[in-house]
Amino acid sequence: MRTILVTGGAGFVGSHTCKALARAGFTPVTFDNFERGHRWAVRWGPFEEGDIRSENDLQRVFQKWRPEMAVHFAAYAYVGESVADPIKYYDNNIGGTAKLLAACAAHDCKKIVFSSSCATFGLPARLPIQDDDDQRPINPYGYSKLVAERMLRDAETAHDIGHVVLRYFNASGADPDGELGELHLPESHLIPLALFAAMGRRPSVKIFGCDYSTPDGTCIRDYVHVCDLADAHVAAINWLAAGKASEAFNLGNGQGFSVSEVVRTCEQVTGHSIPTEMCPRRPGDPPVLVSDSMKARTNLGWTPRFPGLDQQVGHAWKWFRDEMPKFESSANNAPAIAVSR
Repeated sequence: MRTILVTGGAGFVGSHTCKALARAGFTPVTFDNFERGHRWAVRWGPFEEGDIRSENDLQRVFQKWRPEMAVHFAAYAYVGESVADPIKYYDNNIGGTAKLLAACAAHDCKKIVFSSSCATFGLPARLPIQDDDDQRPINPYGYSKLVAERMLRDAETAHDIGHVVLRYFNASGADPDGELGELHLPESHLIPLALFAAMGRRPSVKIFGCDYSTPDGTCIRDYVHVCDLADAHVAAINWLAAGKASEAFNLGNGQGFSVSEVVRTCEQVTGHSIPTEMCPRRPGDPPVLVSDSMKARTNLGWTPRFPGLDQQVGHAWKWFRDEMPKFESSANNAPAIAVSR
């Protein structure tokens, strides 16, 4: 069984990818410091606790497991937090990636799949966003991902490290088997916040900006199921294993839904009304982000299994309602989410 190092493998997308890798016959080695991931999410393959910014931690895990490839998720990923504390993002997302690439070069790990983001595109010049469109991020988070992409290209030139960059849009949903789901601390994603309001765990959902140039005035995003993202990472590993060239792919469903539409879908799926609170725009939020993912479909053979927003919300709702209470009290450094309504 081929060994794959998965940095940030205890996080939302990382843990789902570890499950997909194990099912595909790989041995995923989760490498995480649990600052934002969860111990209960490490269920497929060995675990090594460590930080990507630590050369000693990286040397230990590379010497012990000698991974054939790396899948790099470990990063801070809150746009608002990146605006408030950009240095934190540059230290972890850029500095940590530099340490990881140095370790890959030193230990002959010549292939890496990188978890990037549509945030690298900033305010798109056209819609849907093509894989080769200009990247002009408008927040430090997006910039940190763009710099990491450039670092991968330079590492290939200098050290022959092949790579696949996966720029995904809004990750959503949960494992249909109920074994994994989304639990961020704090939570900032729209679908979980709307479902918490439906459960009575929040008084309302905040909508940041209702005056955008969109049909209903709220931001539009492209939502993609976390299991479909996991499948894409397995496909990217197989792409590199077959000796194919380094590439970058958008991952989305090619259809945008406004914040208001997402809230209405959550109401329909749950059967509960969801109060909303209109708030000022947040800095760093583009009005519309919708992908063209035809390149990934054609080259990677990637076909989303759960493209419908109602499917994604339905899987997330089942997780939050039936499974999350089993895990939330053990979430790292935080008590269970309090009931507020």
